Amino acid sequence: MIEGVITALVTPFKNGKIDEEGFEKIIEFQIKEGVDGILIAGTTGESATLDVKEKEFLFKKAKEIIGNRTKIIAGCGTNDTKKSIELVKIAENSGIDLFLLVCPYYNKPTQEGLYRHFGEIAKNTNGKIILYNVPGRTSSNLEPKTVKRLVDDFDNIIAVKEASKNLDQMMELYELVGEKISLMSGDDSWTFPLLTLGYKGVISVLSN
Repeated sequence: MIEGVITALVTPFKNGKIDEEGFEKIIEFQIKEGVDGILIAGTTGESATLDVKEKEFLFKKAKEIIGNRTKIIAGCGTNDTKKSIELVKIAENSGIDLFLLVCPYYNKPTQEGLYRHFGEIAKNTNGKIILYNVPGRTSSNLEPKTVKRLVDDFDNIIAVKEASKNLDQMMELYELVGEKISLMSGDDSWTFPLLTLGYKGVISVLSN
């Protein structure tokens, strides 16, 4: 189960390149502080600007550093279905089997388009998937009924990081799938209100 505090880790850079020493240092700090998981190359970690080789390096290095000491989540979401599948395969080859998929940004797909995008990725992995809804950043809102459809059709979709900032939507999401999967706050300021609704925790920026 996905629950507790998961840190959406920043990606440290030095002179325009990934700071390998800094990366290891901040991971060790997170583990020392007892986080329940670490998200690598999520949107907080510059996922939209990292290239494929940089993401592959981060996935492999994170697995090497962390081992089995805490959950590792690979940020594999893009606005390109095939590229997202490619990143999932890279993460799997790095020893990671838990993936965060942000809603496709800029393209503004329909609900059917979102269903097909996430469904196609789910069909191409045996790993576990966390969906990430943050319409303020992507201009694409994953509606609760679409989440339910995905959860009903794909057993490997196990959680949602919800950051719509729409209380009615957040409540509806819990009513539809809250007993089946883990719902996580995707916005630190919403964590406590959402915990009272039954959400399981937060994927946090502040915990960096």
